[in-house]
Amino acid sequence: MTQSAFVTAVVVGGGPAGLMAAETLATQGLKVSLYEAMPTVGRKFLMAGRGGLNITHSEPFEQFCKRYAEAQPNLQTALNEFTPIDLVNWCHELGIETFIGSSGRVFPKEMKAAPLLRRWIQRLKHQGVEFHTRHSWVGWDETKHILSFETPNGTQHISAKIVILATGGGSWRKLGSDGQWTELLKDKQVQIAPFKPTNCGFECDWSSILQGRHSGAPLKGVTLTFEDNKGIRWQRKGELLIAKYGLEGSLIYAASSLLREKILTDGIADLFLDLMPDRPFEDLLKDMSKPHGSRSINNHLKRLGLKPVFIDLLRDRLSADAMRDPQKVTVCLKHYPIQLTTPRPIDEAISTAGGVKLSEMNNDFMLSSHPGFFCAGEMLDWEAPTGGYLLTACFATGQHAGRAALNWIRTQEPSI
Repeated sequence: MTQSAFVTAVVVGGGPAGLMAAETLATQGLKVSLYEAMPTVGRKFLMAGRGGLNITHSEPFEQFCKRYAEAQPNLQTALNEFTPIDLVNWCHELGIETFIGSSGRVFPKEMKAAPLLRRWIQRLKHQGVEFHTRHSWVGWDETKHILSFETPNGTQHISAKIVILATGGGSWRKLGSDGQWTELLKDKQVQIAPFKPTNCGFECDWSSILQGRHSGAPLKGVTLTFEDNKGIRWQRKGELLIAKYGLEGSLIYAASSLLREKILTDGIADLFLDLMPDRPFEDLLKDMSKPHGSRSINNHLKRLGLKPVFIDLLRDRLSADAMRDPQKVTVCLKHYPIQLTTPRPIDEAISTAGGVKLSEMNNDFMLSSHPGFFCAGEMLDWEAPTGGYLLTACFATGQHAGRAALNWIRTQEPSI
């Protein structure tokens, strides 16, 4: 069964960018219909909040904006209009209190996404936004501003004056971010940068002992160092997790884009960990040089304070003879070598690089070749580390696209 309808504004995608675009338009009195392929909106948003919703970051704004690297100039206007402080105030308007963690990250006091999303949806419905779930975008006639959706009741054709696409990136397929929309835009000659994983784990060749004994073990307070494609030394202290396949965790996520590009260029990425960065080399060497008497090397190292995971990491890199050499043990602890071979698959990544090329749009995120069609959120070709940067840019680009769409339609129809 085929049905047709007309609305003033269509938003495709029920993530933070789409919801913010819908709110921006609805507050100005426009009739807004939001279409989501999944049974409910905000599924990836809810998943992101399972371990504590990191909504944004409190670092100085100038430094905050630099986290978007090459995409910063294209995102700057949107970020200026909806800063991290604005996002925090927006949460407070919804009745969601926030706090700043020890790392500078900003969280809701309840540490959950569900209360925020629930209140937001209620407000959007009160503002008149109509939600249409289980509606998969399958086609469009850009000249007539008609979009086609597959629904449980057959195909529906929606005619709109303005369209905002906020269809997400390419990761977490089961939550709706499957990247299927890329083919629809390619068919209209919109250039799409291929998706690549970011904020993801990386594979390396662990021994069966490490895989069996220490999969999921945290490496807290270690320092990661490597040299990127430009020969620039990257170094940061943080936390990693040993996975059966290699490494994951916030520290590796922070370096993921540079490590990914290094692997794409060189086939591998060599990095080094200082497993005990708070211990000067000479002091550590002095401890490692203490006689162990009749004790085994394992018991000796445990007695010196080394965790079992550190001892097995050493055994993964040093021979039995080298394990008895204090100098070699100390060097390995302070300069532990790991060779990464590949990032984990896109569907395991927290987010993706790639999407609609920023050069395809004007400064207001409107497709240059398709007036009246705007894009926002993770479907755009930008990336950022975890820490609240991803969500902030999704909110900001959603609001900016909504404002720009409103201004554009008013130039076409001043009475609106």
